[in-house]
Amino acid sequence: MTPRFDVIGLVVSDMAASLAFYRRLGPVFPEDAEQQPHVEAALPGGLRLALDTEEVVRSFHPGRRPSTGGGRVGLAFRCGSPAEVDGTYEELVDAGHHGELKPWDAVWGMRYAVVHDPDGNGVDLFADLPAGQ
Repeated sequence: MTPRFDVIGLVVSDMAASLAFYRRLGPVFPEDAEQQPHVEAALPGGLRLALDTEEVVRSFHPGRRPSTGGGRVGLAFRCGSPAEVDGTYEELVDAGHHGELKPWDAVWGMRYAVVHDPDGNGVDLFADLPAGQ
């Protein structure tokens, strides 16, 4: 069998804060997920987004050293329109998340923005710009 990409896994320092952030972007996690050390959400295309607490990872990998400052993982979420990029960015920033790059019209034909999740990972928001813009 050929290996196939199946899961995007993130180690999180605060499960509740991470769930609140990612739920705003659409993934559906179980209702009691805040109390769990490992949770998953199905993503379009058959992938899964898995969140594990630092404690659960240390339980099987005691020597693991967490990365500092985030930036090791980048995720990107397609929005339905340029206005949705703007609105989602503002919603996340208003909820207290760090806005790394405010929405802008990129030269490659997309509306783009970057916010940080609670652990400092960059999360891109993007949508195609209308033709001719």
